Order: sequence, then C-alpha cells, then structure tokens
Amino acid sequence: MSITEHELEIKLEEVEDPDIGEDIVSLGLVNDLRIDDETARISLAFNAPYAPSEMEIGNRIRDVIEEAGLEADLRAHVDEEHGFDDEVLPKVRNVIAVSSGKGGVGKTTVAANLAAGLEKRGAMVGLLDADIHGPNVPQILPAESDPGVTPNEDIVPPRSDGVRIISMGMMMEDDDDPAILRGPMVNKFMMKFLEGVEWGRLDYLIIDLPPGTGDATLNLLQSMPVTGSVVVTTPQEMALDDTRKGIQMFNKHDTPVFGVVENMSSFICPSCGDQHGLFGTGGADTIVDKYDVPLLGRIPIHPDFGADGSEGALIKDDDSEVQSHLEDLVGEVADRIGETNRRTVSENVTHEPANKLPTETKD
Repeated sequence: MSITEHELEIKLEEVEDPDIGEDIVSLGLVNDLRIDDETARISLAFNAPYAPSEMEIGNRIRDVIEEAGLEADLRAHVDEEHGFDDEVLPKVRNVIAVSSGKGGVGKTTVAANLAAGLEKRGAMVGLLDADIHGPNVPQILPAESDPGVTPNEDIVPPRSDGVRIISMGMMMEDDDDPAILRGPMVNKFMMKFLEGVEWGRLDYLIIDLPPGTGDATLNLLQSMPVTGSVVVTTPQEMALDDTRKGIQMFNKHDTPVFGVVENMSSFICPSCGDQHGLFGTGGADTIVDKYDVPLLGRIPIHPDFGADGSEGALIKDDDSEVQSHLEDLVGEVADRIGETNRRTVSENVTHEPANKLPTETKD
C-alpha cells in the first residue's frame, strides 16, 4: 500500500533545519502536503531562493519522498500570515541593506558583488545605490542602457549583466559631477528611489547605503520592510569604532544584523601568494564577540579588489583569486537571510505536531 499523507508528514519530522536545529514540521515550514498520482506536492514556507541551507533542506525532503516511493514536487510560498509585509514592495521578497560606519572600506564593492553573486546563482536581483553623494555602483556594474520611465513616472532600472540597478550616478551628465544636495533634496531623491522604482519581481533587493548613521539610513529603516543588514568594516580600530555604532543603530530599529564582513583583512602578494596583515588582524572578531553577530567573511586586499573597487563584479571572474572568498560570502549571507525568514515563519505560524496536520490546507 502507498504511504499516506499522514505518514509522510510524520517522516518529514526527521528533516532538521541545519541553522535552527529543529525539524521543519514543528517550525511551521510545511504549508501544505498532498499526494496526487504518486507525486508528493509540498509547499514550503521558504523565502531565500538559492540559499545553500534551503537547498540542502529541499534535497533532504526529496530523499524522504524518494524513500517513500514517490516523486517530489516542491514549491515555496510565504505571505502576510507568515509574518511578511505584503503592502510595501509586494513584488520584492527580501530587502538587504549593506552598510558601513565610515567610507573607504569597500562597502559598494561588497554590495555589487553580493548582488552579482546572488544573480549568478539564479536569483532575480536588484541593486539600489542609495549613496546619493558618492554613487559608485555604476563604476563596478555599468548599466547596459539608460533608465526608463513608466506612464505613472516610476523609474525602470536598467540591467548590468543580469542585475537591475539604479543609482544617482545615472542622473549625472558627467561621472565627475558632484551631487551637491542639501538634506531635504537628499531625502527627496531617497524617497523616489525607495518608492518610485518599478523593480518588477525580485528575490533580493540589495541597497548600498551611504556610510554612517544619517537620515538616508533612517529613512530606509522607517519606510521599507528590511529583511536584515550586512555591515562592512576593515580591521583598523577607527573603522571598528564606527561599525559598532552602525550595529547599535540597526539593533535599536529591530533590524537583524546578518553579520560583519571584514574587508582588506590581509594583503595577498601577487608575486608569492603570501598574506600580510597590513591593517592588523582579527579586528572584526571583537565585534563578533561583543554583539554576538556572525563573521560573514574576510576579504583580502588584492589588486583585483581594492578599497576603490574595480570595474566588473569579480565574483563572475573565474580568473580572479578573490572569487572564492566572494562565493563563500554570498552563500553565507544567503543562509543568514534564509534563517532569519524561517525564524519569522516559526514565530508567526501556529505549529501542530505532524500527526495533527490536516491533509488539506490552503496554499
């Protein structure tokens, strides 16, 4: 006799979330389960496409289904009942802020490679350059066309190698033109970028924030459902001091900090390959220990990946020695996004033991 839906639900209790350490049924991650014509059709409350941990969970579920003699049809679905905002940017699944306490630490380069790396994995990604006074994203990810405009005057972002981007730098006649704007005008541009861009459907919207803890960042936190933040620093104590302030700001606004990226962590000699801690070593560890946030990765200084960035996303350059560091970083960030979202689901969905789940639920 074929396995029943009731029996398959119980078997799914054996599948553990590798980041949270509990089974997917008790966490409320199984929205619906149906067996139809020897196929198990399962809806999962996942919201981080191409995150390694969620792909691992999916593979484990497929193994359980295969052991039961069935084909697998897995889908992902979350909405307001799972704790996600359905009003602001309803077509965008995750908004990720990339910040730094001070300028010159390579924040924009990290943001651009994070966006390009998620797109490389197969996700639909947008990158908003919210650094109004220093819009450097177009230098790293040059737009393939000019921005468009919809009939209701929303901006349509152009693409750069698959990533949809918008930046104040696209509004300048010359690359060297300064953005001389006072506070009210900065806020006006920020609100236009936050509310007046037609992104279409996105798995991830990466926002490259201006350095520091000023109005632009506060506007973002108050206007958009930010999934979480990535904080970029260098090992020097001055940069670390400002990084601590940035983490405190996100904590006060109940915005999860996915972790810290230590850029320029060491210098890789292009001749001999040795690494040297030019700016000290292990500086980010003090932040990780004090604020209990993960260290997402250390990125070395390399001619390919300096403080000023470089043209093109090196995560897509197979000849770059930095690529592996960036690949690890993107995977780590995606996993932290997934873990945060799954915890949100767990906090908002009423859990029932698998043997009490109904055989049919609304997807």
